[in-house]
Amino acid sequence: MDQKICLGILLLAASLTPCVAEDLEFRRDAVECTPRAGLPNFLAKVDAGQSVNVAYLGGSITAAGGWRVQSLAWFQEQYQQATFKEINAAIGGTGSDLGVFRLHNDVLRHHPDLMFVEFAVNDGGTSPEQIHRAMEGIVRQTWKADPSIDICFVYTLSHTMLSELRGGKMPRAANAMEDLADHYQIPSIHFGVNVVEMESKGELIFKAPKPAKTAEAKPMVFSTDGVHPHVETGHRLYTESIARSWPAIVDASREPQSHERIQPLRADNWEHAKQIPITADMLHGDWRKLSSTEGLGKQFNKYLPDLYQAMEPGATLEFTIQGTAASVFELLGPDGCELKLQVDDRQAKKQNSIDGYCTYHRLAKLAIASELEPGRHPIKVTVTHRKLDKREILFEQNRKFFDAHSDRYEDQAWYVGSLLVIGDVVPGDTSN
Repeated sequence: MDQKICLGILLLAASLTPCVAEDLEFRRDAVECTPRAGLPNFLAKVDAGQSVNVAYLGGSITAAGGWRVQSLAWFQEQYQQATFKEINAAIGGTGSDLGVFRLHNDVLRHHPDLMFVEFAVNDGGTSPEQIHRAMEGIVRQTWKADPSIDICFVYTLSHTMLSELRGGKMPRAANAMEDLADHYQIPSIHFGVNVVEMESKGELIFKAPKPAKTAEAKPMVFSTDGVHPHVETGHRLYTESIARSWPAIVDASREPQSHERIQPLRADNWEHAKQIPITADMLHGDWRKLSSTEGLGKQFNKYLPDLYQAMEPGATLEFTIQGTAASVFELLGPDGCELKLQVDDRQAKKQNSIDGYCTYHRLAKLAIASELEPGRHPIKVTVTHRKLDKREILFEQNRKFFDAHSDRYEDQAWYVGSLLVIGDVVPGDTSN
């Protein structure tokens, strides 16, 4: 499993509505399971022996071959009359602020019957307001597409959340997500409650070097990096949390019914977030479309089936939105470059397509503009001529990699796959 993690990008928070603001600092007691209205539609299908699709939308903890794989096997064992198929929609280092945009392409078009949503760790540094916007967008998009889909929020943990859980309280990200779970009566399971209980009894060490015989070590070692659980121990505990919570969820589930998109918790939720393909007419200058059968095009084809590479400085991506926010679903990597972002006639800003983690290529979200006034906004992103000091950009622990592989950092490229828009892409002004 890739042990590297990049927390979701912090976005500017909009003002809370009064009903939410007064509860912003309230922390709920940490409980393992709150079943709420259960999962009635999913359970009706498995009890009837039907074929069901289980989606897993999350970050690197879900992307690993751990609780995702184990829970699907557990479902198959419990409901042998049914057939279970997996929709793996987990991307390491990403949070709900990207998940809400890629929801349709990565989950909904595959027709899930149950969707687990796991972003508590990668949203750990995100404001409650932003979590509300993105998570509510995920819920409302899902039920707009198919009101029979059941949703379950699951909360993983990292070492930064231990003190709150040890004190019996929900960490901030999970606490914010519980606002949405309460509002829409979505069941939730906090994987960390039992982990902290075991730690307090001396049965578990949360962060330590991985033992040779991980599954047999006493006390159990949960993780090496304080974030990503070992499959044999931490992930197994996560799966056991689902099994332990399941009877309460079953008891809470009544007759199958369509989920209602009730009055939103936040009027500014991201229900209208979309992932839109980049087309050739948006690209100007020297670009090439990467093959889907080799190299980076093949590696990232699942999430970016159309991947373009800017080959020279001066290459631009231009489009116009009718909406309030725009980003680009891109790759960061060693051959990244500096970009100039221009929105309307505002002062341009600079951003790099490489960061301190970049000893490899990974999916990322380039935030161009958020909280724009509703309306029409032309956007232009240009690869600049500036040659970056990439060794200086890298975190200190990654500079040895640079010294050993400096040739990988020589090029100045930008890789783009799709647009992430709240609103729509519309024809631009062709008068210029």
